[in-house]
Amino acid sequence: MGQHPDRTLDRMGQRIVVIGAGTAGARLALRLKGRADVTLVGAEPHAPYNRVLLADVLAGRYGADITALPDPGPVLQDRVVRIDREARQVHLAATDPLAYDSLVLATGSNPVLPPLRGLTEGLPENVYAFRTMDDCLALDQVVREGARAVVIGGGLLGVLCARALAERGAQVVLAQQGEHLMERQLDAEAAELVREHLGLRGIEVHTECRVREVRTRQGRAVGVALADGYVLGADLIVLACGVRPSTLLAREAGLDVRTGIVVDDELRTSDPAIHAIGDCAEHRGRTYGLATPALEQADALAGFLTDRSGTYEGTRALTRLTLTGQGSAAQGSTGQGSAGQLPLDLATFGDPSIREGDDVIRLTDATRRTYRKVVVRDDRLVGGVLLGELGAVGALADAWHAAEPLPQDASLHHLLTHDGGL
Repeated sequence: MGQHPDRTLDRMGQRIVVIGAGTAGARLALRLKGRADVTLVGAEPHAPYNRVLLADVLAGRYGADITALPDPGPVLQDRVVRIDREARQVHLAATDPLAYDSLVLATGSNPVLPPLRGLTEGLPENVYAFRTMDDCLALDQVVREGARAVVIGGGLLGVLCARALAERGAQVVLAQQGEHLMERQLDAEAAELVREHLGLRGIEVHTECRVREVRTRQGRAVGVALADGYVLGADLIVLACGVRPSTLLAREAGLDVRTGIVVDDELRTSDPAIHAIGDCAEHRGRTYGLATPALEQADALAGFLTDRSGTYEGTRALTRLTLTGQGSAAQGSTGQGSAGQLPLDLATFGDPSIREGDDVIRLTDATRRTYRKVVVRDDRLVGGVLLGELGAVGALADAWHAAEPLPQDASLHHLLTHDGGL
């Protein structure tokens, strides 16, 4: 990698095929609209939508139409079956092959389906992944007041799904194999606050809990058996066990694939006529799996494909979300609202794990259920977690993005004040 193709393409004349109409692919097509001949191919029978909002749709806060992304132009709804690099063609399941001058893989990621007993021959009719709009709509049809729902997986997706099902009146059990919830984003103390928040919604959380089997009867799941022999009865089961980059097309085409499809600073794969962006791409040894990097990569690639300008050096992504959209907490003597009203705001940035020699400060308010932690390494802010109140997140994110030594008079405590102390 690292060399431009020998042929320089006319901007409007180049034929660009984008595989994948998710966040990254739709954004790229939107940026290239009117600047190149673009064909956007998507396998889902829906207009491009924002996956981040699926939990809100499931909870009933939004209709599915609210998730629509800005219109990228026409989408060819078909499934790609093969890439012919020598002929520069994309072969489709139902339509004629597409010729390309530049090909972009925005194939996203696939849900991880655990190899549990009871799932080896496919998913029973009441067991669901939670990744696509179709998954969300299927769950929407079956969840009801009092239904027993087991969510397997306590990462971000599992937490959001459990919260949404509880808002619909389901009796929810969340089973997490790891030591605490949301291990990729949170440390143990912050995760305990999330666990308490879920408990207020009546969600039963089991951590360090290994699922052994999905028990079925006449093609339907009836429960989840744990390794200790305990069985959780279930009317429906959701698998939220994480995702992995969708790389099959790239592998079969002979491209360099590790965890994701390997790309350089111009988001080119090992074939200079093919690029990759979004969840499926691995840049400088890292896959992101977040919306912000996908959008930034799409914007950068639009420039590379039209102006041959700039480089992509990676994303310093800030994750920010609210676990419930029910509005601000009702004020009372403790500052807490009811379980249905109380939101839990969360922001994480950088690497909040702690190494020997790091300076760390934590501020916890158990009454208000707030938690803040920042990590400083070699006089630079390298990561942090904020839960409950995000007044300081702007200044903290600015200091983290700058990646410069902090002012000598900036104490760690001041970093966590509402104005960041900077």
